[in-house]
Amino acid sequence: MIKLLLFRLDAERAHKLTSALLRAAGATPIPGFIGRLVPPDDPILATECVGLHFANPLGLAAGFDKRAALIGPMAAMGFGHVEVGTVTPRPQPGNPQPRMFRLPEDAALINRLGFNSPGMLAVAHNLRDWRRNGRNRRAQRTPPIIGVNIGKNRATALERATEDYLAAFIALAPLADYVTINISSPNTPGLRKLHERAALDELLGTLAASNRQLAQPRSLFLKVSPDETPEQLAEVVQSGLAAGIAGFVATNTTLHRNDLRSARAPEIGGLSGQPLTARARAVISQLYTLTGGQLPIIGVGGIASANDAYGHICAGASLVQLYTGLIYGGPTLPYTLKHELAGLLRRDGFRTIREAVGSAHHTLLESPLA
Repeated sequence: MIKLLLFRLDAERAHKLTSALLRAAGATPIPGFIGRLVPPDDPILATECVGLHFANPLGLAAGFDKRAALIGPMAAMGFGHVEVGTVTPRPQPGNPQPRMFRLPEDAALINRLGFNSPGMLAVAHNLRDWRRNGRNRRAQRTPPIIGVNIGKNRATALERATEDYLAAFIALAPLADYVTINISSPNTPGLRKLHERAALDELLGTLAASNRQLAQPRSLFLKVSPDETPEQLAEVVQSGLAAGIAGFVATNTTLHRNDLRSARAPEIGGLSGQPLTARARAVISQLYTLTGGQLPIIGVGGIASANDAYGHICAGASLVQLYTGLIYGGPTLPYTLKHELAGLLRRDGFRTIREAVGSAHHTLLESPLA
């Protein structure tokens, strides 16, 4: 009934209403009550990645919680990690509305939000509040891992993009468990040009140098586009390896519009949801091959079921994230997905998530690092 009511609203208005309700619930004992009511995660789902312990591999993708205001409710919903953002250094409203469109016939979403963000200072304040608030953390059996996804302001010239990423990194990295560098949104003009080798070398080199100066350096992930050619993706991987990043997030939304049925298909923006599943999985597989399986990949794109998540893991993803699937599957999806994923792992004889990562690759890959 709630879903039917929300789907009568504009997609962004429904998201704002849902977020407001979740924030209100988060200020009450409800998340802690839910956390105690549901069974703990199956031990087979626990995993280690970049030195962090994840109670389960399922995360909330960037874009849902841009203010770091929903961490508690999302943890109560069953997510093992929450990626906040994308966060820009200065506040910006994003693109004109309407800018989010549901494609129910395709179980998909098109957005052209354009990095609407309250800015790094507001997000830093909310993250500090979460870290300080003992009640929030006590309400969780295992507090979620927190990632922060950073980007540049629209008004910042591309040749000065590194300055924006560096400012956001300095403000937010100490408050996060890991940081994702978003160079792949299709809704900020020119942003995807940062996939080019020279620009990417400068950006990653600067952030890696700043990261080394932290008392506790954070793991850096690079979020890539699903629309790059294999040759372009190989260049991105080489740049990431040279800079010493921890891993990749694959993928962002796509500009492709293949075989869509919805009348909303021609809308401008990035497409997410089930039409992205195969494309995202192909990128995950290529990244796994290019890195010899040595760098972790967070698989994003088209996850709406345990089979979708399992497919990404077998292709090479150490962790997975969803957003659009939550819109169509509702708040019970994380628990259903985790329960069924544990069953799939046991069915195929795996004892841990890590054993399943990359299992679809039939030959032992030779590392390019050797």
